[in-house]
Amino acid sequence: MSKLAQSTSKYNIEARFKSKGVVEKPDVIGAVFGQTEGLLGADMDLRELQRTGRIGRIEVILNTKNGNTEGSICIPSSLDASETALIAATLETIERVGPCDAKIKVEKVEDIRAVKRKYVVERAKEILKDVFEEGLSETQEIAEEIKEAVRSSEATTFKGLPSGPNIMSYDSIIVCEGRADVIKLLKNGIKNVIAIEGSSVPQAVIELSKEKTTTVFLDGDRGGDLILKEMIQKGMDLDFVARAPRGKEVEDLTKKEIYKSLRDKVPSDQEKIETNNKKPFKEHTTVLRVKREIKPEKRVFKPKEVNKDEKEFKKTLSDLTGTRAAYFFDKEMKIIGKIPVKEMFGALREMKDVHALIFDGSIDQKLVNFATEKNIKYLVGMKINGRINVSKNMRVLIQKDLN
Repeated sequence: MSKLAQSTSKYNIEARFKSKGVVEKPDVIGAVFGQTEGLLGADMDLRELQRTGRIGRIEVILNTKNGNTEGSICIPSSLDASETALIAATLETIERVGPCDAKIKVEKVEDIRAVKRKYVVERAKEILKDVFEEGLSETQEIAEEIKEAVRSSEATTFKGLPSGPNIMSYDSIIVCEGRADVIKLLKNGIKNVIAIEGSSVPQAVIELSKEKTTTVFLDGDRGGDLILKEMIQKGMDLDFVARAPRGKEVEDLTKKEIYKSLRDKVPSDQEKIETNNKKPFKEHTTVLRVKREIKPEKRVFKPKEVNKDEKEFKKTLSDLTGTRAAYFFDKEMKIIGKIPVKEMFGALREMKDVHALIFDGSIDQKLVNFATEKNIKYLVGMKINGRINVSKNMRVLIQKDLN
């Protein structure tokens, strides 16, 4: 007789029975086969269905107490839903089990496939979650590794010194100490970099510094102090000095630390004063923060006069704080343009008769020069970045001046 494996069945018929007397498993199974025989015809006879594998092994669990027997019956089926329901209904026609009166009640017909589908859905959710949490992270890491490899491969030489590609095509350069520093900066997207490769400053770098805006990016140790001192003594034309955090080298910095160090660079003349006065480097960060707020020595202003225009400047600048926007005014102090700061230079090229420019940002020499060419009388911003030279026909005001 063939037996239906539990894993191949579609449904489980689950029933409860009560018997007024003590019975055993063979009595229950015999009653199921004997009292349903011929009820639904030869094709639906339980013995024939079990022989052909469409009905599985009948499982019976008994519990005898106080002379009565209760238990459960489970019949696996691979028939379709309607045929399984018919088999289930025939069980309730059984009136005796062994020598005792009995009653059988079908509790449910369970669709095993539905249970499997529920498990499959829940498991699929777990697998998908793992794919997105682990696989996506790995994909990003691989992509970043590829980018770093490509950037690292861009390392080349300029007159025998390690550098980024096409160093001569940049208006500004960053000078670091060694090849490892060059590769580190290339990996983080900074290409206008060249190394002195050693403790002695090469003549090629000194010549480059005279042609381009030069920032020196040094380690945060005594070696960096000595290299800076040598650069100054050899007459290298430095514009800015950036330092790694105290005790760290440029090649060991994270991307965030690299960009923060470059943002916090100081004008070279300030660094020269500190070096000549032999101030400890541990005070460097504090000195930088204080000195960036000092008004540049070469700013040329007319004596401050509180007039109607400046009252309007103060109100407008206050409204602009945090918006990263720029306003253009004509001679009658009427707004003739509102744009994002990043589009400011492009708009200035197109606009005419701009009397005042007020914007949420820093004023630098480049903007001053551009505004001078456009005959702008008032240039108003949040603060000044670096040293600036202002013509006598222009007034430069910052938030501090208007308070």
